[in-house]
This record gives sequence, C-alpha cells and structure tokens, in this order.
Amino acid sequence: MLVQHEEAKMKIIDIARNIFTHFGFKKTTMEEIAHATRKGKSSIYYYFGSKEDIFKAVVEKEAEELKEELYRKISEIEDPIERLKVYITVRMRKLNQLTNFYTALKSDYLSHLEFIEQIRKSYDLDEIRVVAGIIQDGIESGKFAVEDPQLSAVAIVTAMKGLEVPLFLNKEHANFEVRLNNLINFLFYGIVKR
Repeated sequence: MLVQHEEAKMKIIDIARNIFTHFGFKKTTMEEIAHATRKGKSSIYYYFGSKEDIFKAVVEKEAEELKEELYRKISEIEDPIERLKVYITVRMRKLNQLTNFYTALKSDYLSHLEFIEQIRKSYDLDEIRVVAGIIQDGIESGKFAVEDPQLSAVAIVTAMKGLEVPLFLNKEHANFEVRLNNLINFLFYGIVKR
C-alpha cells in the first residue's frame, strides 16, 4: 500500500511539474493538476495539502536531479581544473532546463513561500561547499593559486549567478555555449596578461 501511495505521489509530481513549467506557479491551479492526473481534486488533496506543497515537491525533485547529475559528472574526473570546468558547464546547462527550480531560486513573487528561502539557502551552501572542495583539491595538487578556497568558491558561485539571466534569456544553443566558454575562460584566466 505504501508503495502505491508513493507511486501516486510521484505521478502527481511529474504531471504537476510539466504544468508548472508551462504555466508557472501563479497561473497553475489545483483543478488543472487534478484534470491532468485524471483524478478528482479531493484525491490530489489526499496526497498534498495545497498547491504550494506540490510545487515544493516539484522543486525538491528538480534540485535533487541537479545535485545527482553534478555529483555524477564531477566524480568521474580527477583533475581539479577539468572538474571545475565540468561543474560550471553542467550546472549552467542543467539549471537552464530546470524551470521550476530556477524559478524558485530567482523569483521574488515566490519569496512569501516559507520553503523557498530554505531551498535557496540550502542550495547556496551546498554549491559553495562543492566548489570550495574542488578548489581545495586544486590547491593541494598545485594547480590553483588561491589562498582561500571558501572565498574563491563564493566568487565563482556569485559570477555564475550573475550570468544566469544573460545566458538563459538568449536560447540560441550556439550562443549559450560560446558565452559559457567565455565565462569559464574568464574565471580561470582572468583579463590580466601574464
């Protein structure tokens, strides 16, 4: 019975994810979710207390997808330089695909939802921790010349956040790749001639 309950919840989450992606949180209604899942609205309320609860589950699922893909990709690479490049590339590409998670991170109109701030803080801390770990590995292997991996990680994460909107607004694939490569080159090599 528990397995069926969880399967039903996951089906609702998956269907609601598509609806939220298409219409956004504000315009999505419980009626639309119920209709799309071919369940009565009361059945949806059996699994989730509100539209906010469903959105939270969707956002958490997308956050987990991002983490899993990032960890899988960077765990395959030994070299800290390549690992950081892969982290940045995968992070930017995947975040661009995870509409609901990205919306939760960036939209002011969702700030009133209590769980949004918790998700934002958790994501920021985790991202800084991972990037700082990669930088620490680079320092120990003699490949990175920075003194404070934590401050460097904050700077890199801040730079990535600052470039999300310009990168994501223009959906041309080739332009996205060029801009992403420019970001990586700037982060690694700066603008000072050596």
